Amino acid sequence: MESSASCPAAAPLVKKQFRVLVGVTGSVAALKLPLLVSRLLDIPGMWKCRSDPVLHIDLRRWADLMLVAPLDANTLGKVASGICDNLLTCVIRAWDCRKPLLFCPAMNTVMWEHPITAQQLGQLKAFGYVEIPCVAKKLVCGDQGLGAMAEVGTIVDKVKEVLFQHCGSQQS
Repeated sequence: MESSASCPAAAPLVKKQFRVLVGVTGSVAALKLPLLVSRLLDIPGMWKCRSDPVLHIDLRRWADLMLVAPLDANTLGKVASGICDNLLTCVIRAWDCRKPLLFCPAMNTVMWEHPITAQQLGQLKAFGYVEIPCVAKKLVCGDQGLGAMAEVGTIVDKVKEVLFQHCGSQQS
């Protein structure tokens, strides 16, 4: 929350501008948030305008390409279902599908082999997102098999390829 001289309601009563970041979790105590924010806004010098940027929208606008690496099983499920409960999933949900979004799944082999994983990957591909496939190797947990994130070189090469195709074609 930041005071702004361009906002008449925020005419500074004090010279100091205050920035307060309020983090909220799923606790039932979150019911008190409207009252808390209302009271915080009463502090002189506190932000009171709606003109401040919205981070997940600004990030979407800023980027030419989005890369999610690694994409764990939990976030895969959230994205496939449209859940946006943190900054990353909000950016993905707000993503402009005319711009490329690449993802690199990474999870335990048994999780990778679960039938729902293929369904969720299919949903992301249906959105137009591009998978950089995981690889087989000995995982940190000791299991052997598919599930490890693609090698860094593979990921970088794919990003270059897609950027050239997407951004190069926009410049012509």
